[in-house]
Amino acid sequence: MREAGRVTARALRVVGEAVKPGVSTAELDELAEGTIAEAGALPAFKGYHGFPATICASLNAEVVHGIPSRKRVLEPGDVLSVDVGAIVDGYYGDSAMTFAVGDISDETRRLLDTTADSLRAGIAACVEGMRLYDISNAIQRVAEGAGFSVVREYVGHGIGRQMHEDPQIPNFGQAGTGPTLKTGMVFAIEPMVNAGAAAVRALDDGWTVVTDDGSVSAHFEHTVAIGPDGPMVLTVE
Repeated sequence: MREAGRVTARALRVVGEAVKPGVSTAELDELAEGTIAEAGALPAFKGYHGFPATICASLNAEVVHGIPSRKRVLEPGDVLSVDVGAIVDGYYGDSAMTFAVGDISDETRRLLDTTADSLRAGIAACVEGMRLYDISNAIQRVAEGAGFSVVREYVGHGIGRQMHEDPQIPNFGQAGTGPTLKTGMVFAIEPMVNAGAAAVRALDDGWTVVTDDGSVSAHFEHTVAIGPDGPMVLTVE
């Protein structure tokens, strides 16, 4: 899973370095697919339940599962959430990050920073002996403490030989509850945080999820193992 995580992190880095005005989300998808193929790995998302691409590319009010397109060209002031996964020897890595396209507003930058902070808080709770919803509560406290909303319909998850495994990991919950964390468990921790209200809805394409009020959303994710000495982030190079 470390190798799957490394490949996933590399693909996300390559895409992030190419994010700029004038680039289409389809071009970014091709970069990710090429990076994963060069590593001898397989894209985890392409063909998953029929998803047509290697990355999810979600712009502005799109929360998750945006479909790359040559018609979706990045413009200054956009934010782009990129979610990507790779398979190595049957094991999965999964990671996401929201990128600024040129200069963005101070409030949107605060949303991105807060979502990244909430991910770090969730990772810090990935400690043997703690409870599953300690992770959820840590994320919720950071996001809502900054005046933002956590998405409730979409959640983090266990990961290993399948992309989505039990348990589900909401980005909200009561601390001190849920299953006890044990060394060897591996989770995809992924706060999705909206600048406005928490409500979301799916578009007619069957994939793209957007904020119901049209507010900007951010998404950060790492694959994290519960280690004997604390959390181990696997989606790093």
